[in-house]
Amino acid sequence: MRRSLVIAVTLLALSFLFVGGPSLLFSPSTDTVAPDETEVSPSMTSLEESDSEFWRYLSPAERFQQRSPLNVIVRGDSDDILRMMTEESDGDWEEIEAVEAEYEDNETVLQEQEFLEEHDRHATGIEWGDAHGTTRYAYVDPGPDEDAYWTDESGQLEDGDYYGQRYHIRLYESPNSDDQWVAMQAHTEHFDWFTLRHRVDGVEAAQTKIERDFMDHPRIDVDQDVRRIYLDNDGPSDSDGWATVVDLTGMILLPAGVGLVARRRARTASTGISRETGSEEVSDHTPDAIDDHLTDVDRRRIAAAYDRLEAGHIILVFTILAMFLGVRLAGIALERNAGFMTPHMIAALLYPVIALGIPVATYLIAGTLTRRLDAAIVASGSLAAAIWLDYGLLGVDSLPVDVVLQRMLVVVALGLIAGGAAKRATRESRFNDMLIAGVVMWVVVLGGTLLGYF
Repeated sequence: MRRSLVIAVTLLALSFLFVGGPSLLFSPSTDTVAPDETEVSPSMTSLEESDSEFWRYLSPAERFQQRSPLNVIVRGDSDDILRMMTEESDGDWEEIEAVEAEYEDNETVLQEQEFLEEHDRHATGIEWGDAHGTTRYAYVDPGPDEDAYWTDESGQLEDGDYYGQRYHIRLYESPNSDDQWVAMQAHTEHFDWFTLRHRVDGVEAAQTKIERDFMDHPRIDVDQDVRRIYLDNDGPSDSDGWATVVDLTGMILLPAGVGLVARRRARTASTGISRETGSEEVSDHTPDAIDDHLTDVDRRRIAAAYDRLEAGHIILVFTILAMFLGVRLAGIALERNAGFMTPHMIAALLYPVIALGIPVATYLIAGTLTRRLDAAIVASGSLAAAIWLDYGLLGVDSLPVDVVLQRMLVVVALGLIAGGAAKRATRESRFNDMLIAGVVMWVVVLGGTLLGYF
């Protein structure tokens, strides 16, 4: 029991050192990114030569909650705006067919949206296409002698992979057709395999992407047609309160062939390990620049570490990395190439690899290892490394505190499972305290996360 407590404390320390500590240094606090649920009196925004106004936030209900900050406004005909974003920029843009809709969106906690099949990717790496997701309401005022009202989005666009990271935009047309503006709310999000939902990363990167996309258009005058105005809607996510304004009213465009509102398109697409045991062998295989700074004590310690190394340690490291990162890559591959599969089918196929495959594989491989502490540290360290590599591949650079704490707990849980499976832990019983604690923690954390408790 005492040994188990020592291992548990060690795993907690390592999870904080390698997951919690670095993440908390760069991640926003929950209070910083959380939406303000308090109802407020709307402060309306109007544009030059425009009678209509809009509130600077979106809301998941017809209430004045400061949830999703509007961050892009484009002046011009709505059909022209849509066509410019989806068809004109530097080449052919592909529409993305909506396959399924029924999602839940939370701007700072969790967001699950509709799966979209992506066809040929544009060479620039930016490909806006039709998207559909959970309704968000904008509050608009048509102008004199008319009442303000709530309206849902006119359309949605997206760029990226459902099971990777993507940009998502909601568009809202002016309630007064003579004013010719479209307000947008854009954000980035990534799919979280631990929760089977999307998590919003922020709004600034998506706003910048849209801004650059318009600035790259040959008929846009960067100095005259693109600017930023202060809407004072900073707070939620990483919004700084400034919105991009693009003016297309002076441009002459070809007649638009598509409408912006409520479109539904038909589907058109179809190792060898070398072990060394002596301090003199350490010196033989150590670069001279390092060896010159090693004492005999250092060499003996390194040699002792070599002695503890087993082939199972290496196998365990690569198994956890391959399974965790493999799920991410497999999800993206199936999304792009298996058009007959819905998002729920892909999740049902791959999520068991995370929830069951990783702990079962860890238990089986750790059962070939001798020392409990070694098995626990290798398993926890491997999962922590896999998590960091995954976020690095997605380009995620900050996480809310609740996500960091959840990741720390799963790292500790997997370490306990591995420690409880090692030979020295199973001398008296295979169902020992470490194994039971690890399994219970794994089930509670993952189950609680899926149910929204974490």
